[in-house]
Amino acid sequence: MTSYLRPAVSLMALFTLLLGLGYPLAMTSVAQGLFPSAANGSLIRNAKGETVASSLIGRTFEGDGYFQPRPSAAGAGYDASASAGSNLGPTDKRLIERVSADVAAYQAANGPGPVPADAVTTSASGLDPHISPANAERQLARVATARGLSETRLRDLVSLHTERPWLGFVGTPGVNTVTLNLALDGIVAR
Repeated sequence: MTSYLRPAVSLMALFTLLLGLGYPLAMTSVAQGLFPSAANGSLIRNAKGETVASSLIGRTFEGDGYFQPRPSAAGAGYDASASAGSNLGPTDKRLIERVSADVAAYQAANGPGPVPADAVTTSASGLDPHISPANAERQLARVATARGLSETRLRDLVSLHTERPWLGFVGTPGVNTVTLNLALDGIVAR
């Protein structure tokens, strides 16, 4: 029996050290060395060095002078501890009522006209800070008026905060509302 037990315990200890400690430390070191911002949560800091947000997690900005992100189904809104979609089907009365109310609110804020789908639908995680360029374009006039900026200048800022598809074809363009709104407040530059 001991002839089987000793190698089993030795291998368990070896693989625990190797795969439970060695591998995670190696991967953490590589990530910190090659991608330090992403490895630390893509945190955004103000001029004082204080963390004000993450470019990966959306947040609500109040007022007409801000680009509004897509709705969130995560808790009370962008609650990372409650990350999830609503799991409501397309015929669910609650979803239909919420989307109808969101369409009416969007048109009241941004004028009549078509409403981009991402303006009234949540992302799978409920935390996505990105909106489509079409959604940003529809909000442009409202934000420009509230901020006293020209639409051309604001359109240039939106373009700076539009993330293009990876390698030019993987994914779709998206405007990061967190970095864009913080740039509007002068907290973050790009």
